Amino acid sequence: GWFWHPQRDYQQMEGVAQVIVGYTGGEMLDPTYQNIKDATEAVLIEYNPALISYETILNEWSNLHYPFRMQNSQYRSAIFAKNAEERIIAEKVVEELGASKGVKVYTDVEEAGAFYRAEEYHQDFLNKQATSRSSYC
Repeated sequence: GWFWHPQRDYQQMEGVAQVIVGYTGGEMLDPTYQNIKDATEAVLIEYNPALISYETILNEWSNLHYPFRMQNSQYRSAIFAKNAEERIIAEKVVEELGASKGVKVYTDVEEAGAFYRAEEYHQDFLNKQATSRSSYC
């Protein structure tokens, strides 16, 4: 899934408490990987604002992500803001990314809605893969 690498990368940031992979941004209820419906693969980042800012997390997003082409709803680029302050910051980061690269950024900034936790085998997928491979050595 699209969300495996961001989960691992955000978990390594100081101040990030937890990163959960899942689905959001759709109208239909209870999406799953096998039946994604109209949802988008996403990560839910829980963080301590005394240690790391929302803008710092989004700046890392702009380094990790490639939002320069349109995608279907499952893999589209989107930022889901919890409030007006987050929306303003997200729109600023997206605008700055486009200006710095000189290209259109295909990222939707939307109000955060229901988040559905992905299946357990998706949680920490890359870390699980690294552990299972190392156990064969």
